[in-house]
Amino acid sequence: MVISIRQKCRFALFLALAVGGLAQAQTVDLAALARQEQVLQFDSFNSDTALALGNKVVELARAANKKVAVNVTRDGLLLFYFGMEGMTADHANWIRRKSNLVNRTGHSSFYTHNEVKNSGGNFEALPGLDMRDYAAHGGSFPLILKGTGRIGTITVTGLPGPEDHAMVIAALKSYLKIDGEL
Repeated sequence: MVISIRQKCRFALFLALAVGGLAQAQTVDLAALARQEQVLQFDSFNSDTALALGNKVVELARAANKKVAVNVTRDGLLLFYFGMEGMTADHANWIRRKSNLVNRTGHSSFYTHNEVKNSGGNFEALPGLDMRDYAAHGGSFPLILKGTGRIGTITVTGLPGPEDHAMVIAALKSYLKIDGEL
């Protein structure tokens, strides 16, 4: 895949706006995060979709000069994993924990992070969940098949949570050819 200068600039601007806005906000609008989950859905999804989606994340990360690890699963089956130079087994563990949270809650890990934070709770200690197995930090997003529901996750780690989330959203929007702000 070749990424144009225009696409690089659009992603850099998107990342700056998204991360800047999310990092500065006292609270993040949960309705906006829920809307992402409603809009970023697939008509079909297979192994080739996972490959293209994972490669899109890698492409965006390289264009932004960021180092990440990305994972795409469907029904518990690992379809794509790539760790850029510098990623460690700890990053794979972050992916597992973030993805577990999405599978448990049905929402993006960034949604759950902000749901807890907005209500004054501690996203580092979620009641009833062993935090060795769950992480309420941005970067994991449910893969939703229209008419079926949640079928898997896409997870990015290596950046601060809001940036991990923004990278996933940018990749999904690009793959699904969705323009505009979400």
